[in-house]
Amino acid sequence: MNVDSKTPVVTIAVPSLNQGRYLTDALESIFSQEVPVEVFVADGGSTDTSVDVIRQWEPRLSGWRSHPDSGQAAAINESIEKGTAPYVGWLNSDDCYLPGGLRVLVDALEAHHEWPAAYALAEDADSSLTNRSNVWVEPFNERRLAVRCFISQPATLIRRSAWEAVGGLNEDFELAMDYDLWWRLYRRFGPLGFEEELVALNRSHDSSKTRTQRKRHYQEAIQVVRSHYGRVPWKWWLYWVFAVWFRSFFAAQKR
Repeated sequence: MNVDSKTPVVTIAVPSLNQGRYLTDALESIFSQEVPVEVFVADGGSTDTSVDVIRQWEPRLSGWRSHPDSGQAAAINESIEKGTAPYVGWLNSDDCYLPGGLRVLVDALEAHHEWPAAYALAEDADSSLTNRSNVWVEPFNERRLAVRCFISQPATLIRRSAWEAVGGLNEDFELAMDYDLWWRLYRRFGPLGFEEELVALNRSHDSSKTRTQRKRHYQEAIQVVRSHYGRVPWKWWLYWVFAVWFRSFFAAQKR
């Protein structure tokens, strides 16, 4: 892309609520990327150290705020709307990009103008980012997408034109808003592009929403599949027993 080195190429929204202990890692990972970025932090009114961390980064941010809001999806939509860069994405405040990750995704979209978005490989990491394991990611396939969300959100980048065409995130969703977005982009523009390179870390910890709200997560995911695929594959009902009830039971016993 032939732009001035100071012209933002990627708009990154960082939604956050009481994640001050992780926020520095997220912001460092963004600003260490090899592409010009504009970053908007949308804090939902944190009561921990988050605002102190944000103020430390304020000179490099394109904008930030801290007050109660309508939820994560609304905060992401609000932040991306403020930006101007041709590519957009969001990084939750407890996740991280790996060095060169955004460059991989930008280059992929530059090389494939038919792709509405690009995604790549990611790893799950513990709270300290030391223990890591592969996230299940695979090339795009509609039937497979109906069985599982194989796109790891931190490892994605979207064309602003495609984002705006589908209206950004559906703010009715609290946990499956990314899964719904992949479906809407696919239905409007065709398959999302896949790059087999590791670009991001998804941090898993005891206070993450996907752990504390397993039941709602699966309810929303099933709603997304039914809406966009027309039916719910049997896998969802079988895995519900394991992913929601068994894991919730053993987590309660552990506590």
